This record gives sequence, C-alpha cells and structure tokens, in this order.
Amino acid sequence: MKIKYLTAGESHGPELTAIIEGIPSNFEVSKNYIDEFLARRQKSLGSGGRMNIEKDEVLITSGVINNLSTGGPIAIKIINKDWKNWKDKEIEPFVVPRPGHADLVGTFKYQHDDIRLSLERASARETAIRCAIGAICHQILNQLGVEVVGYVSSIGEQKLENINLEDIGQIKKLVDESEVSCPDKETSELMINEILKARKKKDTLGGSITLIAKNFPAGCGSYVHFDRKLDAKLASSMMSVQSVKAVEVGSGIEASKDFGTAVQDQIVLNEQNVERITNNLGGFEGGMSTGEPIMITSYLKPISTTLTPIKSVDLASQKVTETTYERSDTCAVPRAVPIFESVISIDLLNSLIENTGGDNKEVIFKRINEIKDITLDSFNLANKTWSMRYENE
Repeated sequence: MKIKYLTAGESHGPELTAIIEGIPSNFEVSKNYIDEFLARRQKSLGSGGRMNIEKDEVLITSGVINNLSTGGPIAIKIINKDWKNWKDKEIEPFVVPRPGHADLVGTFKYQHDDIRLSLERASARETAIRCAIGAICHQILNQLGVEVVGYVSSIGEQKLENINLEDIGQIKKLVDESEVSCPDKETSELMINEILKARKKKDTLGGSITLIAKNFPAGCGSYVHFDRKLDAKLASSMMSVQSVKAVEVGSGIEASKDFGTAVQDQIVLNEQNVERITNNLGGFEGGMSTGEPIMITSYLKPISTTLTPIKSVDLASQKVTETTYERSDTCAVPRAVPIFESVISIDLLNSLIENTGGDNKEVIFKRINEIKDITLDSFNLANKTWSMRYENE
C-alpha cells in the first residue's frame, strides 16, 4: 500500500491529529478545499448539540508548501473547541454501557476503570480527521479527472429509487442544496419528515449513502490475491466507518434475486472501444475496476444513543438498569456523506498510484492516459492452441 495514515485523538480531547504518508508530489492541496469537506460534515438537520460548538478547520503543518504536496509526510490537525469545556471539568462516572456503542466490549477488552475512556476514542468524532485526510485525496483525484460524489439514498423507510448519473456536477449541486444530502427534492422532503418524526418520538434513524466514482480507469485492483481486490478493499473501508452494518457494490442486493443473463454487464463494441451495456456490478469484475462508474452503497444503523432509555446493566452496582442520555444526533446520515466520499477517495487514489507506480503528478498523469480506456488495441492475443505444462512434470 502506497498511502498510509495514522490518526490520534479523543472526542473531547485537545485535538485530532493525523500523519499521511505516500501522497505524490506536485499536486495542489488546498486548506479551503479540506475545510469545505469538514463544513459539510457538520450539516445541521438531525445533528446533535456538538455541531453547535465545533466549527472544524484543518491545520497543515508538514508536507504541503505553497499549496503543493512535496511527496513527504503530510501532518494535519483539527482543534477540538469543546476541549475548553472539559479540561477542568469534574467528570461524573460513566458506568452504564449503551447498547450499539463500543462501551461494554471496549471497557472489557482494555480493562478501563471508566466507560468514557472507550467511548472517547470510539466516537464518530474520529471521522472528522479521516474526512480531512480523504479530502486531500479527493482533491488530487479531481486533478486526475476522476469525479467522486456521494448522496443519501435512504433514511428510514424513505428511499431514492432512481438517479441520472450522467451529470456528476448536477448531483453534487442538488446534494449541497438538500438539508438531507439527497439529490431529489421530493424524496428529500419525505426524508426530512422521517427525521422529524423520529426526533418527536425521542428516537434515532439510520439510512444509506451511495457513492459514485466516474472516469476511474479500468484494471485497478487484481484478481490474483484476495487482499488486492479493489472492491473488497472499498467494502472493508466502508465498514470501518462508525454505524455501517452492510455494504453493497452496484445493484448487488437486487442482483442476488435475478437470473445471470439479466445481471451480467454484457460487452459491446463502440467503434474501437470495448464497453458495457449496463453497470449492475458497480464497476467491478474479479476485484478489478472495469472503467464503468464505481457504485457502492453503505447502510448505517440508527445512532445508538437515544433520548428514550433502553435496557442495560450498571457495571458498578452490578444491577439491571436503563441507559442515560449522552448528547447525540437524531440521524447522522445526511452529514456523513463527505466522510464516505473521503474514505473511498483514499482507497481509489491509493489504487491509482499502485497501478501507475508514480511518485509525482507528471508521471501519474502520463500513465493514467495510457491505461484509461479498454480498446481493441489494448490486447495482443496469440489466438492459437497451447499447453499448460509445469517444469516438475
């Protein structure tokens, strides 16, 4: 893996920190671009009180000079403004684990003497720094002609059925205009009502986020080892985001119910270009990108912290009890879109760099243009009989 990163920081600690290794040189990296991602992550509808405190912005302290990547490690941090409210605070014991969080198992695993020590690191606040890392990769992908956009495809039982994928810019515009990050106005209204109903019931809601990556070259990833399959890497990264319980590539769920002749993306010729009639498999075959738009949907469970108490156990008194409310969202799905755009961007850029072998912008540009499309001239088949012999025979 070319790009590696490490994050550190607690939800209510002084700051979130990251070091990113492997970003090629001479690409534009803009603080404003990253800060726009962070602002989208703080979208208001369905959000809790924390978003009224934090106004995130990134500080870049290494690896980017005069807005250009140097090829060296990039160091970034985000200051937690809520730290000032906690640093001198007498913190009450946290002894009742919340079902769905890392509270119970995390405290058991690390033998903490207070549950808060688990939740501080397990908190989705960690996604702020991952969002900043991915925004760097997203900006570089844009410079390479690869467009990545995400949108809310469902909240609760309200689902967006169809979307025109031709104009990525229009999708992004409609997502930005929607309170729930959904590119369809009618569906957005239904989703808003769903969130308001959940808030009134003192409950929480989950949903799904769909990602599209267009103009991503064919042949990235590999079939030769399980850990080189690009779709598998992406699915793993999606699952690493808090609350995700399922990942779908293309129309995978519906495809599992249909016949093979209806599902496979049949191959045709468009002059010299080898193309597909459909994209049911979401831009992948055999763990490799096909050149068709990459489509991945992540399904998020409802936020685990609810205003309505649910059953748990007091680990101090060792008695059955109910949870107490810890500040949280009603529905985090709308503001999670830039997080998923960031996470997929890290993996896509990493795969591109692996495939091109480039350490700087110029080399990567040149090699991407060489591999971008599958044409009839891309192949050199012998077209004759042959034998599968091994030297030990």
